[in-house]
Amino acid sequence: MKFYSKQPIEAEQFDGSDEMVDKYELIDAGTMLGTHHSPELYLTGSGKVDVGDWIATGVNGEHWAVTDDVFKKTYAELPVVPHYVAEYINYMKSSYRDIWDAINYPFRSDNINKYMEDNSETFARAWLDGYQVERHK
Repeated sequence: MKFYSKQPIEAEQFDGSDEMVDKYELIDAGTMLGTHHSPELYLTGSGKVDVGDWIATGVNGEHWAVTDDVFKKTYAELPVVPHYVAEYINYMKSSYRDIWDAINYPFRSDNINKYMEDNSETFARAWLDGYQVERHK
């Protein structure tokens, strides 16, 4: 069977800095992670985190290390949408509407109509997987 992740994760690329070593309670850069100091830190592969690897954080605050090549094959950044698109998605979902309703809703603003015409795939990804809200300029 094949599966997909239902929850977004947070991740940051390990840069070898003392700050990241301290944050994730690593013994030191490039050596074994966690051991008894951080039982919520899980490892894949060799038990080492190297500069350029990723440290992911799950929904329960657990951490795991992922090599850069595996990370790029497995994860994608959530789409970035304008605040008005985020508000529209939240409104439709809080009204117990599905994506079909959101696409065919007759009372959308011109901004939403234009966005969905120009960014239909991004809108669908944001609806299904979650999103980040665009920062104000």
